Amino acid sequence: MSNRYLKEKGIESLLFASGAVAVIALFLLCIFLFRDGILLFSEYPINSFLTATKWYPTAEPAHFGILPLFLGSVIVTIGAVIFSVPLGIAVAIYISELASPKISNVLKPVTEILAGIPSVVYGFFGLVILVPIIQNTLELPTGQTALTGSIMLGIMALPTIISISEDAISSVPRTLKEGSLALGSTKWQTIYKVTVPASLSGISAAVMLGIGRAIGETMTVMMVTGNSAVIPGFPSGLFAPVRTMTATIALEMGEVPQGSDHFHALFAIGSVLFITTFIINIIANYVKKRYRFNL
Repeated sequence: MSNRYLKEKGIESLLFASGAVAVIALFLLCIFLFRDGILLFSEYPINSFLTATKWYPTAEPAHFGILPLFLGSVIVTIGAVIFSVPLGIAVAIYISELASPKISNVLKPVTEILAGIPSVVYGFFGLVILVPIIQNTLELPTGQTALTGSIMLGIMALPTIISISEDAISSVPRTLKEGSLALGSTKWQTIYKVTVPASLSGISAAVMLGIGRAIGETMTVMMVTGNSAVIPGFPSGLFAPVRTMTATIALEMGEVPQGSDHFHALFAIGSVLFITTFIINIIANYVKKRYRFNL
């Protein structure tokens, strides 16, 4: 056997081992998460857990209704998506297609640096700066609302959406753009009729990753959303305190007795979060394959 063949087999084995470790780690995580979460339902009905409207884990009897927490996560995430997706895609188009090289060489690294800022810093900024602005501008009893959490999560998702969308737009073959311009299209027509559709697969992946960042965020929403476990109305719920599933786990896990129903309920919430993100990933893969096939 030649040294080249041995090196190739060694690299192949190393890559296989790395992939196997990732799959095994995910499998063990699922066992750990669902094993403790499912123990709740030996004492508490699963339909009450999913549909009840009260989360009072320390009451007698305890109420473990996840519905207000789930809806709180949904309304904050939807608000973040509405805020971040149009802005992020617009910035990506500007950096890739419209900005001069000097400006784009500054904006791209700056947006990527924003992704590395710790979430607690975003939360502190939201608590000190944005919360009073929301409260005074809208004349609300408190500025710690779902709207504040949506804005902060939108800001946190922007670097991911901008960076991946810009890479997707920049990877569109130059011949497509030049062909469109040669046929008489303006630059704007080329962007929204050729460039953006051709990069839609990458843009959809960026949006889904942004949604994943928003729905899984803990520290920021815990600091700026008020943590009130009530079912939010729509659209009035945007201007009221809410509590998300991630914030509930972070707030209560440190003080809950291990092995209690409350302990298992928090693991059940983590299981719901896992299933939710899993479904989002399935949808993302479907969207990517669909648009890639069409193009």
